Amino acid sequence: MAISKEQVSHVANLARLSFNDEELSQFTDQMSKITNMFNQLQEVDTTDVEPMTHVVDLVNVVRDDVPAPADPEERTALLNNAPDTEDGYIKVPAIFNNGEDSAE
Repeated sequence: MAISKEQVSHVANLARLSFNDEELSQFTDQMSKITNMFNQLQEVDTTDVEPMTHVVDLVNVVRDDVPAPADPEERTALLNNAPDTEDGYIKVPAIFNNGEDSAE
């Protein structure tokens, strides 16, 4: 299926793009080649091919997220390395202050 310059120009207009005549001809040729490739793919018999989401069979190797108690020594080391802590937590600058003045 050949793509016309008018179709490419219409899509370019929708995307708020402008092309000169040379670019329009180039993109028209490229779009025609792309649609021809899709037409070739549609001719392939995929009757017995199972749909897949990825070309390689992948298995999720991520462990289950199971809560576990923190090691007190690791927690202490982490808090000791943090620039600012409060009540056993790392204190970070506020991102949203809901119109309130900063405490600092």
